[in-house]
Amino acid sequence: MNKVQHLDSQYLIHAEQGTEAGVKAVNEDCIGLRLPEDSALTFKGIASVIADGVSAAEKGKEAAECAVKGFLSDYYSCPDSWSVKTAGQKVLTSLNRWLYGQGQHFANIQKGYVCTFSSLIIKSRSAFIFHVGDSRIVRLRGNTLEPLTTDHSVQVNATTCYLSRALGMDLNVDIDYRHLDVEEGDVFFLSTDGIHDFVSSREVAEALRRYRSGERGVCDELIHLALANNSKDNLSCQILHVERLPESGDVQAYKKLTELPFPPPLEVGQKLDGYLVEKQIHASNRSQLYLVKDLEDKNQQRLVMKTPSVNYVDDLAYIERFVLESWVAQRIDNPHVLKPANVNRPRHFLYGVLDYIEGPTLEKWIEENKNADIPVVVDIAEQIMRGLRAFHRRDTLHQDLKPGNIILEGGEKAIVVDFGSCFAAGIDEIAAPIQRDKILGTASYSAPEHHTLQRPDARSDLFSLGVIVYEMLTGCRPYGEKYDDCTQLRDFHKLNYLPAYYFNPLVPVWMDAALQKAVNLNPAMRYNDVSEFIYDLKTPNATFVALSTAPLLERNPLLFWKLTSLSLAALLVLTWIYIMSGGS
Repeated sequence: MNKVQHLDSQYLIHAEQGTEAGVKAVNEDCIGLRLPEDSALTFKGIASVIADGVSAAEKGKEAAECAVKGFLSDYYSCPDSWSVKTAGQKVLTSLNRWLYGQGQHFANIQKGYVCTFSSLIIKSRSAFIFHVGDSRIVRLRGNTLEPLTTDHSVQVNATTCYLSRALGMDLNVDIDYRHLDVEEGDVFFLSTDGIHDFVSSREVAEALRRYRSGERGVCDELIHLALANNSKDNLSCQILHVERLPESGDVQAYKKLTELPFPPPLEVGQKLDGYLVEKQIHASNRSQLYLVKDLEDKNQQRLVMKTPSVNYVDDLAYIERFVLESWVAQRIDNPHVLKPANVNRPRHFLYGVLDYIEGPTLEKWIEENKNADIPVVVDIAEQIMRGLRAFHRRDTLHQDLKPGNIILEGGEKAIVVDFGSCFAAGIDEIAAPIQRDKILGTASYSAPEHHTLQRPDARSDLFSLGVIVYEMLTGCRPYGEKYDDCTQLRDFHKLNYLPAYYFNPLVPVWMDAALQKAVNLNPAMRYNDVSEFIYDLKTPNATFVALSTAPLLERNPLLFWKLTSLSLAALLVLTWIYIMSGGS
């Protein structure tokens, strides 16, 4: 089967594919291509997939079909906030385990549901490759044919080789992943071994150059050439010629950001789009928050309206980030994360509307609860963790977690608010005609990597949570006030962690060890997941418990020598007083 498809808006992609059983009675190859429209094109891109059922497997055909259809269906069903890497790896992990599970019905797993798999995804101006097995992907750029995948096969002798990796072969599979740039004029070619083992790279390159020049039917031509060269396997291939790509992220989409004007400064009693302003909650140089009443709601519910600052009326990067706040809020559904208001009506100005929740900020709670019970602190920390984990499951970072951005609804239920600094991996992959606005969180609670050249990840939000828990327990922060002035790695290396039990003797040593791990200045030394941190706050870790029985010199050398120095200094002072008093 061959087909040519075009996309006429952001992209112009010419695509063709073909598959034949060849001399075999059954075609165990499977190919798939999706060129979506609208938001799926922006957030997911174009996907091409090819799979080859392993000949020795009794269900190779079914495995290949399941892999191709399942990947295309599930990948486009993933959250828009996920990066291509996150979405692809999660989908393939699930598919592999399903195939492996089906193979349990066979005496030999490798004779069950096993297939090769290669996928090319073009999103914005990047290509993403997932590969396992011996199907292949190559790229023609200019006149150079470049291999983009490596076969996972072992050559036994001149005539025999076997696959070392494939989908369904084992419970866990190592998928090759690549991220590379795409240029207009690039031609990508995907094939199974029935073609590339019998057609030379020179012949493939020449065929792809003709396709780029406008010739069609090239897939059929390569299939017939492989058959003429005595191919005894199924034959499948796909060609994608990239003629036009979005202009640095679709300039027109960014122009749409300015279609709605900024609202004027609002005052109490003023009405805007059916909302009555009752009071101003907060104002900064970047935005304003107002408590408003929805006059069009029968219950006239109270909501929070966030308006952009007129200081940025011509700043596209700022406007994109302002719009992103609502985009993120709409995609995170968790009782511990502030929700966007369920209001659907035309807007005449640019603003966001969120649910209004009553209660103090955690910042105020800390001020009023200097000697909070440890179980209460851990309970609040666990609630924050649940909200934070909802961000991370959407491949999104909060990046400004602090006591002022957590509200205790009714004084008890922790709710994470303010999405103005969020990072969504799926959005970041989309090329932009502007330098994106990257806002640093509050210095006192931000991990060192926010200030250095390291790329933040979920462990960066974990660091912020660790600082917050430490502050709830002690009223202080783990590295003191000098932390706020650090801007480079060498500045952070000069800091020393201050044990929580130094300020609050009720904090167990094992709990302090969990805190110290969470706020480690090196992200590689922290927990990998916020839930692990909370678990260790609630349940004594055996490794940390052992610390509590160790001498102070072993568990905290710095504190030991500080206390020793103070003791010696005190002893010297007492000795001097004794001598000066004549020894009486």
